[in-house]
Amino acid sequence: MSNLNWRKSSYSGNGHECVEVSDDLIKSDGLVPVRDSKNPGGPKAVFSETAWSAFIQSGYAREFAA
Repeated sequence: MSNLNWRKSSYSGNGHECVEVSDDLIKSDGLVPVRDSKNPGGPKAVFSETAWSAFIQSGYAREFAA
């Protein structure tokens, strides 16, 4: 995962609680890697595209950005 291109999630707020996602594996593997923007070398979580989409659309993700 060290060669992935990361971007700040559009659901992250302007505060210090931000996540970064990579779109690099969506087309080939249907996976969405996620990491803490404050600790890019730390652990990463990997979601299926379906699970990530459901998480975002549920509104639950907005609770983390608040």
